[in-house]
Amino acid sequence: MAAPDFWNDASAARHLVQEKTRLEKTLKKWDELERAREDLSVLLQLSEEQSDASVHSEIQQSLKSLQEAVRHREVEMLLSGEKDPNNAIVTIHPGAGGTESQDWAQMLFRMYTRWAERNGFQTELIDLQPAEEAGIKSVSFSVIGDYAYGQLKAEAGVHRLVRISPFDANKRRHTSFASVFVYPEIEDDAEIELDEQEIKMEAFRSSGPGGQNVNKVSSAVRLTHLPTGLVVACQTERSQHKNRSMAMKLLRAKIYELEQEKKKKEMSSIVGEKKEIAWGSQIRSYVFQPYQMVKDHRTNTEVGNVSAVMDGDLDVFINAYLVQSMKASKTT
Repeated sequence: MAAPDFWNDASAARHLVQEKTRLEKTLKKWDELERAREDLSVLLQLSEEQSDASVHSEIQQSLKSLQEAVRHREVEMLLSGEKDPNNAIVTIHPGAGGTESQDWAQMLFRMYTRWAERNGFQTELIDLQPAEEAGIKSVSFSVIGDYAYGQLKAEAGVHRLVRISPFDANKRRHTSFASVFVYPEIEDDAEIELDEQEIKMEAFRSSGPGGQNVNKVSSAVRLTHLPTGLVVACQTERSQHKNRSMAMKLLRAKIYELEQEKKKKEMSSIVGEKKEIAWGSQIRSYVFQPYQMVKDHRTNTEVGNVSAVMDGDLDVFINAYLVQSMKASKTT
């Protein structure tokens, strides 16, 4: 009878350690900001006293670094959700439209990996299903770093592309859609309990490109959670054990998100739904022709430099969404 209490105590202790580590990191970042501000102040004072123009370039570089650090801290201050500090798991599915939408899904995949690189996050591929002609049928990957989920949750929804199709011999304009789902990575603890007897595992041969081991050994893994019907897969690793571990990580994240959605619906039935949940609605349009514009329909944020956005410059959209969400939470 003491086992459940032991595991609950161990889980609580682990969470306390994680929270302590997180707070220590936050304090360290503020200390670094203060030191950078003091160093910049000293440089400015020396430059004024000695009329030394040689330090101007150093001052400009220090100021730029300080502004960037302040921007990151401002974003983190907008992230107050319980799971905001967690790693993120992102899944992209093309909409109807065959090759057009599959190519669009791959473009979004590249956009998010570039955004992760620009912001110092690591990415880890969980599962990728290539399409026959071009693009991808689906992809799941994790983004690893502090507050990855808190920022990327702004990207959940349907993304719309308007362009002249490179696959249309008549050069007609096409509209394509792809859905982006974002989940917080959940640690393997008592928070999300999974009964192994309720999980069906299937091994199969990987279908993607790879080394000699691929397509010869059934190392890919597909997991089905019988109570919910959720299905996840992973085939990016050579080892079946590693693929199963990655698939369990994705399954745990999806079950957590499913539970959160249930809570939202229950709360809506009690207090009344104040706004539509944009999980399955169009959140942003990327227009390549006849003009160039990326517009977020939730915040009305617009950017004319489509190439920069597709190269991972998403912070203006993410920040606008976070600010709007904070304002909305204060009025509810």
